[in-house]
Parts: sequence; structure tokens; C-alpha cells
Amino acid sequence: MAELPQIPMTKRDLLSMIGKSAGAGAMLMAMAPLGQAHASTFTGPINLQGGGTGKSVLILGAGIAGMVAALELTRAGYQVQVLEYNARVGGRCWSLRGGDSYTELGGATQHCTFSDGNYLNPGPWRIPTEHGGVIHYCKELGVPLEPFQQNNYNAYLHHTDAFDGKPQRYKAIQADYYGHVAELLAKAVRQNALSDAVTAEDAEILLESLRSWGALDRNMRYVASNAASGRRGWAKGPGGGLTAEPIPSQPMDLSSVLKSGLWRNIATHMTNEHQHAIFQPVGGMDRIAAGFGRAVGHLVRHNAKVTAIRQSDAGVVAEYEDTRTGEKLTAAADYCVCTLPLSILAQIPLNVGPDMSAAIRAVPYRPSLKVGLEFKRRFWEQDEQIYGGITSTNLPISQISYPSDKYGSSGPGVLLAAYSGGSFAYEMTALSPEERIRRTLEMGAVIHPQYYEEFVSGISVGWHRVPFVQGCFGMWSEETRARHYSNLCQIDNRVVLAGEHASYIGGWIEGAVTSALDAVTRLHQRIQSA
Repeated sequence: MAELPQIPMTKRDLLSMIGKSAGAGAMLMAMAPLGQAHASTFTGPINLQGGGTGKSVLILGAGIAGMVAALELTRAGYQVQVLEYNARVGGRCWSLRGGDSYTELGGATQHCTFSDGNYLNPGPWRIPTEHGGVIHYCKELGVPLEPFQQNNYNAYLHHTDAFDGKPQRYKAIQADYYGHVAELLAKAVRQNALSDAVTAEDAEILLESLRSWGALDRNMRYVASNAASGRRGWAKGPGGGLTAEPIPSQPMDLSSVLKSGLWRNIATHMTNEHQHAIFQPVGGMDRIAAGFGRAVGHLVRHNAKVTAIRQSDAGVVAEYEDTRTGEKLTAAADYCVCTLPLSILAQIPLNVGPDMSAAIRAVPYRPSLKVGLEFKRRFWEQDEQIYGGITSTNLPISQISYPSDKYGSSGPGVLLAAYSGGSFAYEMTALSPEERIRRTLEMGAVIHPQYYEEFVSGISVGWHRVPFVQGCFGMWSEETRARHYSNLCQIDNRVVLAGEHASYIGGWIEGAVTSALDAVTRLHQRIQSA
């Protein structure tokens, strides 16, 4: 094969190439070490100097963005009132527990019957260490955090067309992929194929590093060995006494590993948001909402469905309906921070300029489905030694997440048994809740045969059928960001928008936090300058 020409490449060229070939997720992975992307802009608490005495702000939506705005504006001395559709605060930061009921669009009502202490987080379910804003407020509001096991090498990777449809341990796929790639690179180095890029001295160091990275033998081969088995698992593990000697396992051949496509899942855990350490609130994501509720929950008018927003040079008026009584009411203030999801806001009359109006209508929301299943016992721990982490599959359920708390406990446990999007989310939520559970059991049993024998109950949430948001999160494209993002975030007379949709951290609580902080800071500056 002819030698390929060496073409100088800028960071921009490299990132563009990665983005086109591997997608936005891979591009973001590459951007972080190149200093081109950061997981959050949060640098510390804000200080709205000058005070807001005598001025009032109406906040629409008591999700995390709305509650952050209420907390910071109240501290600055503003008169704050919040209108919230639900009978609780938190928005998508939500947990379903035994005794809860949930009615989706279309009228189907589900009753959660989980045992005490068990829950499903239908929305956000983890907090990366990169997300300093969320962590700051958890600490300030007394919400304890615990580790969330994002990557468990003992969990499974599964594809129906690979290895006869049998799930493989993550550690085996990763070890064999790394091992075979290390062997190929070592061959290239020994054959001086990289002489233009690597000096002789560096080549020796590179070979040694490849031996260590890939668990290669002294001949730079990836074969059955103690080193490889210490990563991918043993045929017979080490023990004590006369039967203590371990038996190495046989690696899968390179062709099988490559054709399986399961190596794609290795990169999942390399992004900033999914690396260790990563956290969850002790007891469920709604503990964060409860923390904000303790701080500023008294400012919230619940069961308030906003039906129109009108602004003038004198102030802002929101029309709303009490969903319990049907009473038509209004709320007025000097300014408005609107944190309603764009999927909802686009349906409400709002007299803003054409640029913001177009931006509100430009962002579609991702369909998404989560299914929680409760089982009689934690068989994934007892039978398969899986403590936390995530199994990935090409089945429509996409992911199975194992609980990262109460390890080894007896009694029932809950799995996030499906977390999927796209057409499957639409397909599943077109079915009755009972049929969704049946199909989730059917698919999950391919990976865990214990499903049927151990199943107790389940509950499902299709986000595009959740009344207060009608979608999971805003889906920006490069084109819509370039055209509409700045217009969405600008202050329009007396109205400013906030929420994860008004951030570059869409789909995460941190996007809501940083967006709210930015919005109230700019609004405060405008008020002070006026």
C-alpha cells in the first residue's frame, strides 16, 4: 500500500472531521482535551449587587431553572411569585414512588406500587462532577449526594446479531478490543511503519506502553494470559488452597469483536458527563426539588396552567387557570422570567418580537421513554455480580440501569429497565401501560432470564405524553443554534427565557441552572441600568 501523505491539520479541521464521521458526541469528546469545550460555565455563586427593592418578577415554571431564579432574585430583594402547572416543584426533576399516580396525555393513569424506598427517576437521574452548579445548590440546600455507578465492567453489552445474541460482559469486549488494537499497533511500530511520526527512542516507549495498555505478552501478542484475564475475566478465577491456581480465559478473535459493533459502547463512558465520579441525590432526584421547595416553595402557586403572557412598557401579565377549580386568574409583575419548555410555550399567546417568536418555534423536543420495573430480589447482584452500572443493547429498550444504592440489600429492587428514544418511544407509548410493561419484560428477559420469575410491578413514562412538557428536552441542530439561539436568549422588553433549552448543556439539570443564573444576572443588570 502506498504511503499516505501527511497533511497538516488544524484543531478546527480535526474537530470537523470527527464530527462528520462520528457524530456530535464524539466531537464533544475530542473538544474537551483540546480546550474547545467545557461541561459547564458555572464558576461560583452569583451576587446581584444593588438590590431589587421595589421591583417585582413573575417566574413561570417551578422546575429547576425557575427555582434557581426565584432563589437568587429573592435574595437580591425582588418581589417574586412563581406559577407552576403541577402540584409539586421540580418539573422534570421528578421521582415516582409507591403511592404516586401519574396521568399522561390521552388519559391513561398509572399507579406506582413500588415498595418503600424504591423509586424511578423518569427524568434526570445522575449528576456529573463537571456540573458544578447543581452540586453547589445540592450542598447549599442540604441535599446529600452519593456515587452513581455509570460504568460497570461487569455489566453487559448486547447485540442480537453478535455472539449468537448472547450478552457479553463489558470488560471482555473492552479488554479484547484494546488488546487486539494494541497488538496491531505494536506490529506497526516494530515494522517501522510509524517512523515518520515516532522517533526510535519514542518507539521503544510506545511499545512498552502498548504492552501495558493491551495486556500483551512478551512477544507483543494478545493471547490468553493472566494479564488479559485479569481484565476480561477468568475461565476459572484465582482462589485458595489446592484449587487456587486460576485458568486464563480465551479472548475473542479480532474479527468477532469488530463485527459485533459492541466496541462503540466503550466510548460512551469517556465523555465528561459520564466519567467517574458521578453522583445522584440520596433517595431520588426529587430530593433536589424538595431542597428548593424548602427554600422558596412558599412563593409558588401550584396547579396554575398558564394560558397567555402579555407584556407592555408597564409590566407583564400572565393569564392562568386553576386546574383544580377551573377558575381564571391573572398574575402581574414588572418583569418575567419564563422557564416553560419551548414545546409548551409555543402553544401559548406571547407578544414578543418576531426573532424570539421564531426561535421559540424552531426547537423540536426529543421523544423519550423510561420504564421502571420492580423485582422480588436484586438478582443482578445475587446471580450475576452486577452492582450498579448500565447494560447497553440494540434491542429497543436500549439501556438497563442497575441501582447504585443499597447494594446487597434483601427484598425488592427497581431497575430502569428501558431508556430509549426516537420511533420506539412513539411506538411504545401508543400502547397501553400494561402492554409497555409486557414488551419491556419480553426484551429484558433476553439479557436477564430471571425477569419473568422475579417481576412484581412496573411503571412507564413517555415524555412526549407528559402534559407539562410534551417532550424530553430541546433538540438543537447546528443550523438552528446559529440562526435562533441568540435570539431565544435575548431579553425581549420585559421577558427573558431560561431553562435547559436556553443552554449548551441540553437535557441536563446543569443547563437549567446555568441558564437561569445567566438570565437573572442580565435581567438584574438591565433593571439596575434603567
